[in-house]
Amino acid sequence: MGVKEGFSPTTMALVFLRNTITSLFIHADNSLLNLSEKYKLLETVRQLLLSSFFFFLRLLPFFFPSLNPKLDDFPLKPPKKEKLVPTCGGGDSGIARALSQLLLIVNDIPVSSRKYEVVRSLAERIIEENHRENATALREVNGAVLSTAFARTLSQLEAAVEELDRDRVEIGALRAGLVPCPLNRIIQTVRKLGDGAWNRLGQVKVEGNLSGSSAEKLSAELLWLAQKMAACGFGEEAVGRWASASHLAWLGLSAEPRLQGSLVKIAAFLFKQAQEIVQDKDGEEQLRQTRKKMLISWLPLLCRASNGTDAPVLSMGERVELERILEELIESLENEEQQEQVLSLWLHHFTDCSSSDWPNLHASYARWCTVSRQLLLCQGNVKL
Repeated sequence: MGVKEGFSPTTMALVFLRNTITSLFIHADNSLLNLSEKYKLLETVRQLLLSSFFFFLRLLPFFFPSLNPKLDDFPLKPPKKEKLVPTCGGGDSGIARALSQLLLIVNDIPVSSRKYEVVRSLAERIIEENHRENATALREVNGAVLSTAFARTLSQLEAAVEELDRDRVEIGALRAGLVPCPLNRIIQTVRKLGDGAWNRLGQVKVEGNLSGSSAEKLSAELLWLAQKMAACGFGEEAVGRWASASHLAWLGLSAEPRLQGSLVKIAAFLFKQAQEIVQDKDGEEQLRQTRKKMLISWLPLLCRASNGTDAPVLSMGERVELERILEELIESLENEEQQEQVLSLWLHHFTDCSSSDWPNLHASYARWCTVSRQLLLCQGNVKL
């Protein structure tokens, strides 16, 4: 087969016609935009015309395949990668690649699939068998692969929650009539429809955007990975990454209640891990900074998140235990200024949220006040 040198005259004519019509349509839309700002009915008609036009453009390749040439038609393309399984940080060993692949599939497979539990159980089995062997090489495999999977899932979860937050803000603004429907959002919606139609016809595989259910799925998997890391002795790594996820914590403040509940479960587990690490390695500067970051990032969510009514996220005993852990973590901070920063943040969100009276850190706040008062008196006596 010879290499194609260019498009056929018919294809060129179709491309020219499509581009011309698109330019004319956009020019006409600019004129219609001025009128639609005054009349809501015209705005609705404009949105309908835009959606129909771009959906038609998206479907053109179905009727004229030459408008959407294959990548093989272009000589400047990267070479195909022979290695299908992504590499991981656990070394270039078969067991590391196998575990890495399983954890990737767990991310990709929907929970509704009957194969989800099969793949997850197989990954669990490999992790536990590696741990039981008590060999340094296998321990490193577990640590590196789980750390990579935790970081990847955390990044995906943040992207999913950010997308949900962006959609919530835009939908709220549109319902309030504050802004017109953006053209680029229409194009994105139309492209999603076209991609879905293309996928249903079996032409290409399209990766859809993450939805609320997938965000909950990712949070459940993140908790599972954190539990496996803690069981294998790598809880400190999970705590460090969670402490640095301040943007996710901020997005969680406005997330839907069910997703907030999932984030609270992860935070509760990792706060407990952080407290256990304090008991083993107290005094390290890096550990103190991690504790402070984690408290500042996630205390606001604990104050504002819904604990659930019919099915509480945390039981009463778990809530009391977490309050005790939080108090111990605050007291383990280096000095009173760091404690003040954390407790001031807690007090703001605790008092500002009328729907929750948890976590109750009044005792910790009172102790800090006592220590601060004594320090001031001591400084006064020194000056005298």
